[in-house]
Amino acid sequence: MSEAVSADRPLAVPTRQLETERVIVTEWRFAPGAHTGWHTHQYDYVVVPITTGQLRLETPNGTVTADLVTGQSYSREKGVEHDVINDNPFEFVFIEIELKP
Repeated sequence: MSEAVSADRPLAVPTRQLETERVIVTEWRFAPGAHTGWHTHQYDYVVVPITTGQLRLETPNGTVTADLVTGQSYSREKGVEHDVINDNPFEFVFIEIELKP
């Protein structure tokens, strides 16, 4: 995990929009070069891109590039571990919906 590289990056800004017994909805805003920091998802989740572009995901198995398109949602199961990085020259935004058991 390349923590030395990510230490120089700004952090993405999460804004919790809603939390209920069943879901957590968070808006994530990434300035150019910003990252989430390494984390492991505790819940299954859905991502709804607000911006179209590519995000880089540093994972324990290497680097992956994800193409995201505005309004085209995707989901992942809990346990995903990664650092999400905006290498675009513009702000990137998505909504994350975590599904509580």
